[in-house]
Amino acid sequence: MKVIIGVRFKKPGKVYFFDPGNLHIYVKNKVIVETALGEELGEVVVKKKMHPETKLSTPLKKVIRIANYKDIKHYEENKKQEEEAFKICEQKIKKLKLDMHLTDVEYSFDNSKLLFYFTADGRIDFRELVKELAAIFKTRIELRQIGVRDEVRRIGGNGVCGRELCCCSFLNNFETVSIKMAKEQNMSLNPSKISGNCGRLMCCLKYEQDVYEEKLKHLPKIGAIVMTPDGEGTVDSIETLKEIVKVRLKDDSDETYFKKFNASDLKIIKNVSSEVMDEEEKENMEELQKLEELEKQDKETKNEDDIF
Repeated sequence: MKVIIGVRFKKPGKVYFFDPGNLHIYVKNKVIVETALGEELGEVVVKKKMHPETKLSTPLKKVIRIANYKDIKHYEENKKQEEEAFKICEQKIKKLKLDMHLTDVEYSFDNSKLLFYFTADGRIDFRELVKELAAIFKTRIELRQIGVRDEVRRIGGNGVCGRELCCCSFLNNFETVSIKMAKEQNMSLNPSKISGNCGRLMCCLKYEQDVYEEKLKHLPKIGAIVMTPDGEGTVDSIETLKEIVKVRLKDDSDETYFKKFNASDLKIIKNVSSEVMDEEEKENMEELQKLEELEKQDKETKNEDDIF
């Protein structure tokens, strides 16, 4: 077991573990730690606790010191300089007519590097931009292309549920989300209803997916032929979490009626889906497939929050 603390460098942002050593560190303390970018100032968000060493992906780096007044003042000065750098970079992008959107600027704590985060469709030749920025700021310049999910994470906002966006509050990593998840959870396949602020499929589709997948293993598909206590019928819809199946049946006069049954009371005769999409559903599906493809492209973009 290893004693650790959790440090976040920006909110929202990923939480990283560090070795506090013999320092008396508490939640909300500002600390200086060593990262791949050099020394950085972060805030403690997870108090000291024991953690299995086998679950640590990399050796822990130690906390250098608890941030003092001089450190915090320097950090605040960097933030002011970042605002000015943002304006200058936007002017340069416009001047060079580059098809890119600047989202954020960040100085390393020791001012040895200035990072510019941007979004763009495809690759951008920004070599000339780097030269001009280096001439102005006299430090190492790095441009990082990020995905639209990372962009929205930095901007912030609320979701359709009314709460703060998951990516801005507690999500450390973006899980892959697919159309299959929306279908299995009986969600509307209307892109406007299952897309988040970033224009991609909502992250929350992933939360209950494992439960749905487990339950669907022993539930009939929509369109399947099943034997019920009232005779043979066709599955019309399914309440997956409750394991209740709505079946289309015919009475003695050959009139169609619907009845709900517990899945355990049914015997599957032919488990073949017979779902048919109308034109609107087909258009929605095509749009969703485009979103899914864009998400795959986003995955190929380096995560802006990976500073180690």
